[in-house]
Amino acid sequence: MAKKKVMRKIELPLVDLLENKRKIDLLSNEKPFIIPEYIKGNLKHQLRPYQNQALVNLDWTQRQPLADYQYNQLLFNMATGSGKTDVLAALILYLYTEFTYHNFLFVVNTNAVVAKTYDNLLNTASPKYLFSQPLTIHGQRIELRSVTRFPSTPEDGVIYLRLATIQTLANELNTPRENGLTYGDLEKQKLIILADEAHHFSAGTKSKEDQKERSWEYVLDRIRQANQHNRQFEFTATLDLQNEAIYQKYRQKIVYRYDLSRFIHQGYSKRVYRLQANNDDENKMLNAVLLSQYRKRIANELKIPDFKPVILFKSNKIAVSKDARTTFLSMISQLNITDLTDFLKHQQSTSHSQALKQAYDYWLSQDLGTAIVELKRDFQAMNTINVNDSAKEGILGDLNDLHNLNTLESSDNPFRVIFAVAKLSEGWDVLNLYDIVRIGEQSTTLNQTNSEAQLIGRGARYNPFVYQGENSYTRRFDNQNPKYQLLESLYYHTINDPKYLDNLKKSLDKMDLPVEDDSDFDVFETNVKRAFKNSKVYQQGNLYYNEVEPVPDKEFNCLDRYGVNTTTMAEVNLVESTWETNYNAVAIEKDPLTETRFLFKFRDAVILVKKAFSRNKFYRFNSLKQYIPTLNSLNEFMTADNWLGNIRLYARVSNGSPALNRKQQLKAVEQYLTFVQKQIINNYQRQRGTKRFIPVPIKSLIRDYQKKVAKHFNKSVSEMILPYSMKNKPWFVFEEAIVDKLEKSLVDLIGSFVERLSQKYSQIYLFRNDERNTNFKLHQFKGQTTHYAGFMPDFILYLQNKDFCYQIYIEPKGPQLLDQDQWKQELLESIRPENIELVGENDQVKLYGVKFFTYNDGRNVEQEMSDLNIIEKDFNEG
Repeated sequence: MAKKKVMRKIELPLVDLLENKRKIDLLSNEKPFIIPEYIKGNLKHQLRPYQNQALVNLDWTQRQPLADYQYNQLLFNMATGSGKTDVLAALILYLYTEFTYHNFLFVVNTNAVVAKTYDNLLNTASPKYLFSQPLTIHGQRIELRSVTRFPSTPEDGVIYLRLATIQTLANELNTPRENGLTYGDLEKQKLIILADEAHHFSAGTKSKEDQKERSWEYVLDRIRQANQHNRQFEFTATLDLQNEAIYQKYRQKIVYRYDLSRFIHQGYSKRVYRLQANNDDENKMLNAVLLSQYRKRIANELKIPDFKPVILFKSNKIAVSKDARTTFLSMISQLNITDLTDFLKHQQSTSHSQALKQAYDYWLSQDLGTAIVELKRDFQAMNTINVNDSAKEGILGDLNDLHNLNTLESSDNPFRVIFAVAKLSEGWDVLNLYDIVRIGEQSTTLNQTNSEAQLIGRGARYNPFVYQGENSYTRRFDNQNPKYQLLESLYYHTINDPKYLDNLKKSLDKMDLPVEDDSDFDVFETNVKRAFKNSKVYQQGNLYYNEVEPVPDKEFNCLDRYGVNTTTMAEVNLVESTWETNYNAVAIEKDPLTETRFLFKFRDAVILVKKAFSRNKFYRFNSLKQYIPTLNSLNEFMTADNWLGNIRLYARVSNGSPALNRKQQLKAVEQYLTFVQKQIINNYQRQRGTKRFIPVPIKSLIRDYQKKVAKHFNKSVSEMILPYSMKNKPWFVFEEAIVDKLEKSLVDLIGSFVERLSQKYSQIYLFRNDERNTNFKLHQFKGQTTHYAGFMPDFILYLQNKDFCYQIYIEPKGPQLLDQDQWKQELLESIRPENIELVGENDQVKLYGVKFFTYNDGRNVEQEMSDLNIIEKDFNEG
């Protein structure tokens, strides 16, 4: 039986060094390299924060005394679609201006990428050109000039670019000819090598292909070493750091890393979903067409100009791809109302895809005759293209295809459908690809699914369409109507074959590409009631939250400031090697088969603590200093009363078990330190709440929203989230309450005394403050601040009559969270008119927070509101 491959623990010293430096600079208010105006003013695209950071990192390395030796070869490991070429363009301007480099040699392994990069850097007529015109630096006009050889004396104001494939360059240097580039030329002046798709230039296994790539690597090494001031800056999204040779080569050379999952989670890409189906190819094709055209209709509804969603039908064989196009065109030409209606109704009753169900519902509500005319026009033969990529160059091997496929976003490009034997497709910058459909049922190896995963990664690039007059390079509809989210989502239509899906998952995991299965979720949607939208409260009313202010570094002077109570016992659970997360609970539920034993105070176990520190990178001084600006040394953190020193550590163990040995004691220390680490990171926020409460318009907060809920729920029934109709309850502002059982019981409690409220108030509304809909937060402001992040109260009860307007913040809380969230209840109960300052309001507005609502109103929220004279007492009492 083959041994399971153990994944290498990746340690990247330069990446860690630069990240720690970034955090320390933030804390110490040090001013790192500021992106200069000659970069910002000369690039068409505004650099994103992560692209800025890539340049900041590079600048630090190049200003070190030994940069010529230590940092002359560096790599940018950045996700597909994250804008590596924008960083490359900025580097050219930076290195020319700051270090007087005139000569730049761009190398890659395919002609397609050379052609694309020529458009990016040198072709001013191309829509893909990255520089502004005219290009000026410090008042001087700068020319970017394409050359085959670098001049012996560079002209002032000229940047020379040689763009070549590595094959061409190697042949030219190894076989000198007239007017060709020689190693002798490269010794005379300093130059920059810009190596794109750099994973092709790294030593791998000992296959013939890798031997050839080793020769390419040798060529670049020799060029770089020809002059001590030469630099080699490499770019790739694909770096196999599990390979020992590659890891050893690059572990100290990665200057910036920005992986695909981070890119997607930060909103710079489409969301990616997988649709797996047992349908035949023709049905998958029609599904993709209907989904694509539904997107186009949505864009028209939102008045988004020139929105053209593209479909890629991907095959593994050229013959299959050609047949697929023939089948597709025949299917479109033969579409009729009867067959389309039958298809929609059948698919509607059997599909588990939320996206396709939306599309089916939509088309069944439309005039299908008009729809078919539209489909036949948009998907006619002249709007499809077949790209047979049998050549090594992939789908961009033909320069005419290169132009067609790299201008798909242009309004004058007619193509809606691509048929291709899609390989890795390096250099393909399509942004408006929304559906990739796998054609053919042949078996698929892991190598093939690796290529598919790469293709999905390229398709995930965000399409910055114009909406409400503005472009955006991040997703805009994550928390809005599900149909709008289709404009920011890529769907990969696959076969439903277990082995294939297992291989695809492995490939996606290897890329760290998060892909969701949209059949695993229910999407519940609710709208604000029309009657409420017409009310004066909605149109003119406000809700209130408290302002925040910066926290001085000097106040982060003890663990209590981070929410770690140093006066109560700290307990970890060592029973049956299970770990507990609630280490510092005031009341610990006792198990009759276990006992609690005192271990030691931290200051009396310094050797153990040092050992635990050595096994956790967070507890290195430079790392701790990022979050604890007042800390002077690790010894202070281990022994001082205001830090770990006075904490008494206890362990829960089985009754009668022997005394803990040193290994078990170390485990106990590590568990508790994990808790402390989490508290420090979560609570080091540089802002805290104030007593000043400011207004925000209700109509900007209370909006239609949807909530995605996992179908395969692994929690108790009481925690399941479901929609409950509220159409006959005018005091609830949404048509449905999308809540769990505890939240529903609070809604029911409010409903039970609405009649009593109506005796005192003319306006009664309950607002649901859902994190998918608002970012309305309260922050600690009274007493010592121990939690800086703030929290969102789940409900706000709004009551108004001619004299007063009351707003009551209410938070339901399950028993498992009462202790750890006690600070939230204290915050709520500190919200009283006498404790706060209402900005821009008179004393007619009263704000209150009440105790947590628990099951069966265990903390007497109703009674508390009665005691506060917010509601009338129940006449049935007593």
